[in-house]
Order: sequence, then structure tokens, then C-alpha cells
Amino acid sequence: MIDLDAVDRKLIAILRSNSRTPVVTLAKQLNVSRATVQNRLSRLEKNGVIINFTVNLKPGADINPVRAFMSISVEGKKSVIVIKALRGYPSIIALHHTNGRWDLIAEIRTDTLESFNALLGDIRLIDGVSSTETSLLLDTLRF
Repeated sequence: MIDLDAVDRKLIAILRSNSRTPVVTLAKQLNVSRATVQNRLSRLEKNGVIINFTVNLKPGADINPVRAFMSISVEGKKSVIVIKALRGYPSIIALHHTNGRWDLIAEIRTDTLESFNALLGDIRLIDGVSSTETSLLLDTLRF
């Protein structure tokens, strides 16, 4: 991991708010040159700090409107098997290791409640999954 200074952190904060902010605008907001912004962006990407740029859709425009987090408890040493199985589902957009009661948190997006329900049923049948708890996301607040 590279050391991030105040300019790097502010650059990342601006891009989190709008990843399409033009380099010229970034340079003005950061009070640095365009070349400095481009060099910092290249360095942050090269070092894996920034891994992609994305688009956030307004509520109601999402093609996968059903969103949820599923907490998953894994039996014994079956994490590798469970993770491999979960990677096979395109509706699981992220998987997080956690501590505490749950071993994994799956971030889920589906197009309908029916497909969501089917996915939950499939996940619960994966060898090594001992229990789950799912929370539908009703709203997202951006910071």
C-alpha cells in the first residue's frame, strides 16, 4: 500500500462523488496542475488504490433493483468451497470476509424478488453454509 497524502485523499473523495469529474476541474479543485492530477491518478491506479471508475444510477433507473446483504456462517474449514460456489452467481456483486458471528457478507443484486428468492434458496443449499441472514436494502445514503 502506498502512502496517501492530503491531495490524494481529496482527489479520491472528489472522484467518489463524481468519477467523471474532468481532469481540469480536479486540478482547479485541488489547486495543482493537470499533469499532477494525471500523474497521481496513474500512480493510484498502478498501485491498486483505484481499481475502477463506476456509474451510480438514480433510484428507479437500476436494472437490478432488488439489493441486499446476506450474512453467511460457514461450517469449519469449508470457506474455500463456499467462496468458490458463491463466485458462480452473477447476482453476487461482492463478497466480504468479516469477523464476529458471520464469516462472509454477500452483496446481492437481482432484477426481481422471484430471482432473489431463488438465489437465497440456492445459497442455503451450498455445502458448508450453516446459516444465513439477509437484509434487503431499502435506500442508500451517499456521503
